[in-house]
Amino acid sequence: MALTLPAHCDPLTDRIHGSGLLHELAHGLRGPFHYLLPERFDANLAAFRAALADAEVEGRVYYAKKANKASVFVERCAAVGAGVDVASLGELRDALGHGVRGEDLVVTGPAKSEQLLRVAARQGALIAVDALDELERLLGLGGDRPVRVLLRRYPPAQPRSRFGLNDAQLHEALERCVAAGDTVRMEGLSFHLSGYAIQPRADLAGELVELCLKARSSGLRADRISIGGGFPVDYVAADAWDAFLTEQGPGHYHGEKSFAAGDFYPYHSPVAGAHALRAILSASPGGTGPNLAERLRQAGVMLLLEPGRALLDRAGSSVFPVQGVKDRSGYGIITVDGTSLSLSEQWFNSEYLPDPLLLRDRTGGTDHTDRPYPACVGGTSCLDSDLLTWRKISFPARPRVGDLLVYPNTAGYQMDSNESPFHELPLPPKVVIDHHGDRPRWHLDR
Repeated sequence: MALTLPAHCDPLTDRIHGSGLLHELAHGLRGPFHYLLPERFDANLAAFRAALADAEVEGRVYYAKKANKASVFVERCAAVGAGVDVASLGELRDALGHGVRGEDLVVTGPAKSEQLLRVAARQGALIAVDALDELERLLGLGGDRPVRVLLRRYPPAQPRSRFGLNDAQLHEALERCVAAGDTVRMEGLSFHLSGYAIQPRADLAGELVELCLKARSSGLRADRISIGGGFPVDYVAADAWDAFLTEQGPGHYHGEKSFAAGDFYPYHSPVAGAHALRAILSASPGGTGPNLAERLRQAGVMLLLEPGRALLDRAGSSVFPVQGVKDRSGYGIITVDGTSLSLSEQWFNSEYLPDPLLLRDRTGGTDHTDRPYPACVGGTSCLDSDLLTWRKISFPARPRVGDLLVYPNTAGYQMDSNESPFHELPLPPKVVIDHHGDRPRWHLDR
């Protein structure tokens, strides 16, 4: 029996799906596409800003551009004065080209190239320094303004992390910043922490506040910390998620493929998005004493954060036309126009789990044999492993050529992290949909 895992109900996307627009777009674009909802990005950004304001914490939100390559989200940041987190020269140039000011950029990532460091420094971007040799290269650039830096702290709670400066390296970096004088402006510290747990982030943030106070005693500015991203998204209901984890096994997948529960993103999170930020601010570092918000206020330290997926929650979906259906014993194999490279969870040898939706092509007439039809979903490439969904999804009817499968809520990391024009197939375009009254309008992302 197929397991169901429906995404949360979304009235806005329900209206879009019922409008006929997606079939018109599939016809006009002649293939798969992603659609984007910038109004949702705006709402998510406003929720993070409200969490900071309600906690009376001075803070800054930087959109992690790596989560989606679309220009429209960067343009929204430029329009409302939000920051953007970039990790490559291409991302930096793209952000500048879409109106984001250099001083509103934070540059992260390990072992940055010489050219990236040079352009970032000249544009006045804030640079998260990950290694001592990177700091030395920055100090050797020269220029007519101080280089703005954060020193990235190695997370002791994650000893396998490859990011950050350990205690000895951090001490040396601080001394080097003091000795550099006006060449560098050491603005604070940052960390990169894997996972989504609340308390470890509060604990490490509290440690960074204390390190800022210590750095100030040496004459450094040290007035801000960055806690990075890692704000979860809640895709599905708790009961559905618990049932799925309990019941799923090889028999639910094509080819008896096996997944362990730990292979999956946590598609249900009881505290997600801006609510996770509120929880972090309310937690006491070390489990005792004032909460993090109070510690930040007392120390006069600004909080920087770099959400990606959480700013893109419900801000877009992926649409694939059905190209063929093959019946097998007990289930079917749907082939769509597109490949699994457009659902990036496959990159992690995992599965994007929220159920795809079947939108029927009503121009093909009425199918009088409609009944539940379990099927996996394959891509159009020649690779046997090219499956968008290994799981046997219970569709309400046997799909037909011309129907659409809509994968919900894919804007965060799914759409383009590892897309490839394999077989000379064009990459699915991104369509921006906005609303004036009840009527959706669209344009291609620039």
